[in-house]
Amino acid sequence: MDVVRLIVASRSALAGSDAAPQIMTEAWQAYALAQAIGSRLAVSGPPELRGEALGLTELAGRGCGVLDTPSLDVADLRAAQLTELGDAREALLDLGDLLAEVGMALVALASAADGEGTYWQCMEAIDAADESRDRVREMLRRLAARDGALPQP
Repeated sequence: MDVVRLIVASRSALAGSDAAPQIMTEAWQAYALAQAIGSRLAVSGPPELRGEALGLTELAGRGCGVLDTPSLDVADLRAAQLTELGDAREALLDLGDLLAEVGMALVALASAADGEGTYWQCMEAIDAADESRDRVREMLRRLAARDGALPQP
């Protein structure tokens, strides 16, 4: 499945989540997808993005690592369904939006958390979302600089 469809599915699932376990599962799914996108860009993306893409992969992996791993069937893991990256700019714009929404959902969850464990998991995951978005923004900046350097027809 192409990356844009997977991101749309993730955003929709996150928006439809109303309980803490669902929100944390969708955040984990989003980080796993960000990790897959970063890996794909690091291996076969534009050369100017490869270093930042590796950083995104690492940060998204940290986001997965701080959250409890959900028990998902492999068929339900969106990151495993990624077959086509398509336009890097479009993918990164959509990924940035998804990470922003994940951060906001985790802030709301942390604010209402009953226990310290959930609160601190959310705080660490929020940091990972913010840092991942920073990497996405840097990759978008690099793409814009590359495209701006090309002569206009």
